[in-house]
Amino acid sequence: MPVFDGVSLLAKYLAGATVTYWLVVFAYRLLLHPLSKYPGPFVAKLTEGYAGFYAGLQRLHLVTQQNHQKYGNVVRIAPNRLVFNSTKALHDIYDNDRVVKSHVYLVTLGFTGTINVFSAIDKVVHRSKRKLIGAGVSERAMREFENTMAGQIDIFLNQIVESSRKSEAVNMSTRCKRLTMDVIGLLAFGYPMNTQTEERYRTLHGGIEASNAHNNILMQWPRLQSRAIAYPLHYLTLAAQKQAFELIENMIKTRTAEDKDARRDLYAQVVDQLETNPEFRLSDLWSEALFLIPAGGDTTAAGISALLFYLTRHPECYRKLEQEIRTTFSSSSEIHGGPQLSNCQYLRACIDEALRISSPVNGTLWRELAADDDGSKPFIVDGHVIPKGVQVGVNIYTLHHNPEYFPDPYAFKPERWLGDDEAEKRRMKDAFAAFQIGYRGCAGKPMAYLEASLVVAKLLWYFNFESAPGEAGQVGGGKVGDRTGRHRPDEFQMYDVFASGHDGPMLIFKPRGDYCEELLTDSFSQLSVRPFAFTITNSANLLPEIFMQHFTAVDYDQRVSIDAVIVCETMMKTNYELHGFDIKPRNPGEPAAHEHSGGSPVDTAITHDDNKQRGDWENLPVELWLMVSDYLDR
Repeated sequence: MPVFDGVSLLAKYLAGATVTYWLVVFAYRLLLHPLSKYPGPFVAKLTEGYAGFYAGLQRLHLVTQQNHQKYGNVVRIAPNRLVFNSTKALHDIYDNDRVVKSHVYLVTLGFTGTINVFSAIDKVVHRSKRKLIGAGVSERAMREFENTMAGQIDIFLNQIVESSRKSEAVNMSTRCKRLTMDVIGLLAFGYPMNTQTEERYRTLHGGIEASNAHNNILMQWPRLQSRAIAYPLHYLTLAAQKQAFELIENMIKTRTAEDKDARRDLYAQVVDQLETNPEFRLSDLWSEALFLIPAGGDTTAAGISALLFYLTRHPECYRKLEQEIRTTFSSSSEIHGGPQLSNCQYLRACIDEALRISSPVNGTLWRELAADDDGSKPFIVDGHVIPKGVQVGVNIYTLHHNPEYFPDPYAFKPERWLGDDEAEKRRMKDAFAAFQIGYRGCAGKPMAYLEASLVVAKLLWYFNFESAPGEAGQVGGGKVGDRTGRHRPDEFQMYDVFASGHDGPMLIFKPRGDYCEELLTDSFSQLSVRPFAFTITNSANLLPEIFMQHFTAVDYDQRVSIDAVIVCETMMKTNYELHGFDIKPRNPGEPAAHEHSGGSPVDTAITHDDNKQRGDWENLPVELWLMVSDYLDR
């Protein structure tokens, strides 16, 4: 059968040619490649699939550290990649104008196909993208946004009150992810995703993590993107990406229908540039939003969750931080951004130590020499001349656990950041890269520190908390005997999906005496109407007796007393808008404006007041007039 013999011969020829081709490629990579002199795992020298495999297992950061322990501070982790473990390399790579992001970042373009601040490789493009969002997450913007953030934190705290009454263990990763997601939605577009209180967008958390994991595999093994095996990976995250896209579409449509100055959000900060600068398009805003939601939400949640984990496993640190918070502030209303909070040095040290041990981004951020670099000067990283086209990076997890910079690196020791040895502190700060360094450092750093500080300080003000008993209390830690690098029970485990996946800790909360009554007061004192309205309704459900003793409402048009909870629910149904109301105390001796069904008189009425005068507020339990007057003055 000559035909079949010919086909068989052709198949053998193709198979032989393929084998020969790969033997030549592998031989070159092992013997003749410019990086052949560098040590590393044998398989990693042959194929990017080594890193892609461990990225799929979500523990590439652990494997990278193990390789550094075996091979030294410079490891060949892929045929064309070197990973370093030194502060000299950190600054040579990331604080270098000749260096740009690796081309592998382009795999993250996603649905819009539009480059954002994360995927931008060109330095000029990146600077323009950063300018687009930088104003929206600056320290000044955070001061304006803080009241909105505080309102969401109050919802978070009120839900913990409810859990404490049921004596149920609280998974702090879940709660923190919902909180930070709601905050970033309001920051970006003034849009209430309400994941803390509604089911609608809660699946977005898992979807974002799955999408991050998908992108991380492709960034470690970029050739996979053009292979058939990549399609199942894409299919698994397709639904999550579609949901994220639909959410962004809804957010932008809702926000663009309003006046640009209707809210203090990112959109208000950048819309002028969209209107006047031809470089910016609406698709740019969409793309930045797709980046901001996971970047601003998941990473902050990871840092807060990690710190709570370490505090409950180090009672001496818990007590020291508890004392700092409860002696620095005389009431919960003082816990806000400003000098008092900034002066809580032990709080900042605890946050930094948690970010060091369990950084929200544990992987290697790949860089390469810019394509337009003329090569007239050698590119040197920690004494090593790097050929053009080679990708280099520093693994954050490994650097943060390098005993040369952080003695006893797995121990949670906030005091290390507060020592008197300035040289030692400088050495640690030079190696601390939780927010990256250089011109591509994280623009959201002020927001992350503010949110983490507020959440942890308020938790310690209102509650005492500890790990849940039994197996639930072990959630989040490693397991003794594990052989993959997760064998430390007192290390909060991060799962490398570029950003970090995490679970736990499971905590039990106990309110501090009557301090939760202050929590109700704080909920009312926020100046932002949107979270204020939502928090009132939630608080009323949790603390009805306290609430109804203090407040009622009078409809100005009808002059009829109504239940304050009804007012709040009505406000929610009308997109939280408040019309014709101001706060007015009931004068001593004056009949109560309303008595609720329980028969207890109220001390305050919500009424219209054209003069908006404060008057005698001594009997008013909280200064609600500030919130309403602020709204009516807008």
